[in-house]
Amino acid sequence: MHADTPWVRFVGRYDDHLVDYADPAVWDAHCAVFREAVGPGPVDAVFSSEAYGAELARRFDAVPVSVDPDRRTVPVSGTAVRADPAGHWPFLSPPVRAWFVRQVVVVGAESTGTTTMAAALAAHYRTSWVPEYGRELTARKLDRLRERSPGATVFDVTWDRDDFRAVVREQQAAEDAAARSSGPLLFCDTDARATAVWEERYLGSASPEVRAAARRPALYLLTDHRDVPFTDDGLRDGEHLRAWMTGRFRDELVGCGVPVVELTGPHEQRLARAVGACDALLAAGWALAEPLLAPDTLAS
Repeated sequence: MHADTPWVRFVGRYDDHLVDYADPAVWDAHCAVFREAVGPGPVDAVFSSEAYGAELARRFDAVPVSVDPDRRTVPVSGTAVRADPAGHWPFLSPPVRAWFVRQVVVVGAESTGTTTMAAALAAHYRTSWVPEYGRELTARKLDRLRERSPGATVFDVTWDRDDFRAVVREQQAAEDAAARSSGPLLFCDTDARATAVWEERYLGSASPEVRAAARRPALYLLTDHRDVPFTDDGLRDGEHLRAWMTGRFRDELVGCGVPVVELTGPHEQRLARAVGACDALLAAGWALAEPLLAPDTLAS
């Protein structure tokens, strides 16, 4: 957050010592961590929202500054966030939001409604969604081709390994950027695992680099090709492969460690099923680990 703020220097340290405000030895252990972090210079002030701030300031011969200890101006705390991240979402800074965001990825064959579903879910939850970069790249490649051959169609577009690596790179960069401003759920129209299927479709196999880039979203939504008419928008060339691709997506997602919900039927039915799965995801909450153990305990 403060990387470009010249008067702010952020120093992070793990402090896994016991907490006992009545034990001077424990205080000494914590203060040793703080001193190592800030360096040998003087400490002018200690800002804190906790009761221990005054004693901490005294130990550094600094001025104690109490910041909203009753949480009236900004009604949030670390304990409150851990108990209910979504309920305190407006108070989270962009990097913290990105850490808590749960990604829901919509995958499926051509013209099966992945974009429509991602946009509809984002509208329902009033959050963000990430479009498919591969489609953007297809349009650019076709435009460049038509500069040389005005009559070219999407069937004349060619692909290589670098293209699919670029798709993964750009798609994930867009995901990361969107996660910083998203709501608790972020909807993505495809991901690296789906890109591997598309690479297989065009080049006969998926490269190790593309497969290795696959992340683990919170949920996959697979759009079935049945009951969805094929719409030729000038960028699609695989109507005859839709059943095959649905099967490949289904096989690819088996065993990936991520829940998969298949969407069938008309759009309204698909959306209702998707919303139910997403509501369940939010209701499950966030499983956060207990505080870290002391390093010597971990080593043993």
